[in-house]
Amino acid sequence: MNVCSTILPFLALGYAITAGCAHPAGAADAGSGMKNKPGFGKQSEQGEPMDPYEKLRLEMVATQIEARGVKDERVLEAMRKVPRHLFVPAAYQDQAYDDHPLPIGYKQTISQPYIVAIMSEALKLQGEEKVLEIGTGSGYQAAVLSHLAAKVHTIEIVEDLATRSKDLLGQLGYENVTVHAGDGFGGLPEEQPFDAIMITAAPTKVPQPLKEQLAMDGKLVLPVGQSFQSLVRITRTGESEWITEEILPAVVFVPMTGKIQES
Repeated sequence: MNVCSTILPFLALGYAITAGCAHPAGAADAGSGMKNKPGFGKQSEQGEPMDPYEKLRLEMVATQIEARGVKDERVLEAMRKVPRHLFVPAAYQDQAYDDHPLPIGYKQTISQPYIVAIMSEALKLQGEEKVLEIGTGSGYQAAVLSHLAAKVHTIEIVEDLATRSKDLLGQLGYENVTVHAGDGFGGLPEEQPFDAIMITAAPTKVPQPLKEQLAMDGKLVLPVGQSFQSLVRITRTGESEWITEEILPAVVFVPMTGKIQES
């Protein structure tokens, strides 16, 4: 099946301004960061999925993610598994698998599914890594990362959001995710080095403490800029050496807040 899709600008956390056309690929097993909860991936006595959103998840991955060129099978399978509708407010659950961000309160949003996928793929995780996420938000991105890495630390500057996401991730059985409330600018020195770091809000420049908390060959993925940003990947190649690659030329994220605005 050929699927072509154009994404229009949307002023919210995590949205791409680009276009893509590709053939969807097959699936493979991902790592397990989530307990085998009743209902997820199981069938009723009539053979129907017990999770009524499963079909929408599969369609989301095929038409929004695979079709735009994301190829990492572990990322694709993680996004087939994570119940995205549980990470959005009840009023928006019918839109949870649509091709755009959604508000989650506190002037924050859950990112467009494609952005979650391409940022996750850019980290090139194999399953044994320790990952740091800056900007927990709804907790959805952390849940996806939990299927891809051994350990995920995630920091949220809005304390109420941190509490809400911590509770939800715990209820859903994501045991390899630890949620921290606080300013992510300084990272988590006590847990460094990290094999991968992801920032899900946009600083105008890259926070130096986060670059320095990368392990050798570790990768930092983030949007950088003001009104419109570039999505980039920074790889540590030496004690004081990093290389930067552009992943997407035009994305829209909410600004990173806290100490970064004073630097």
